[in-house]
Amino acid sequence: MSDSFKDEFDRSGYTLVRGLFSVDEVERLRDHYMELRKRGSYAGDVVGVEANSRDPLRRYPRMAQMHRWDELSLQWLIDDRLDDVLTALLGRSPYAVQTMIYFKPPGSRGQALHQDNFYLKAEPGTCVAAWMALDRVDQANGCLEVVPGSHRWPILCTEKADTKVSFTDVTVPLPDAAAAVPVEMEPGDVLFFHGALVHGSAPNVTSDRFRRALIGHYIQGDAEQVAEYYHPALRMDGTPLTLEVAEGGGACGEWVTTDAGQVAVLTGEQHLTRKHE
Repeated sequence: MSDSFKDEFDRSGYTLVRGLFSVDEVERLRDHYMELRKRGSYAGDVVGVEANSRDPLRRYPRMAQMHRWDELSLQWLIDDRLDDVLTALLGRSPYAVQTMIYFKPPGSRGQALHQDNFYLKAEPGTCVAAWMALDRVDQANGCLEVVPGSHRWPILCTEKADTKVSFTDVTVPLPDAAAAVPVEMEPGDVLFFHGALVHGSAPNVTSDRFRRALIGHYIQGDAEQVAEYYHPALRMDGTPLTLEVAEGGGACGEWVTTDAGQVAVLTGEQHLTRKHE
């Protein structure tokens, strides 16, 4: 892997590796998850399917932790190509803790700006996401938007999100509301990003295009704890390991004005917790 990927990850909190998976692999995965979703709900389903709902996200709700019962998901999560990039970015092989598939059909809401490690609570260190596009993603169908450099911020105190445009109900405030930039991707591209990076997405305003994405969440290979939902963690050879359970709450960042501008300072206290992302 080029040193430029690590340089960008260290500088901006994310890096985009284009064409990491082939078009044929992406088509297989896309068809696989559409078939799984078509079959209806499954044990541990985050939301459950409401086939006649007016809400597109009720008809095609996200799925999580598929690797616990679906072999194709497991093999993708621990794929050598992902391990190679993550090892180059982090300095050692990570532990895998989550799979997710977002379908994001036409007309569906986006996800308010947030930081992944608010949910995962990986310590020491952080979590890292590998976000793979299964369709072409752009601003029209609600591509991921990121705030470059925000991985240097602490985990921020949350506030209520606008649930008319976001399916999640909490977000994080920004000094500059226009700081998030879109990341347009082609099928098979993978965006790797730091657990403190502020990111989210706008609604899918198209009438006929899904924005399907397959996501793996990992924690640094020297992490000692992660939130309960993400147990058991897996080594990248697929074997499980035992970690401590991270508790919720604790200090969170609030924006204060200084001579250097707005700075996030750990003066807040996070009382709100969520079981998972």
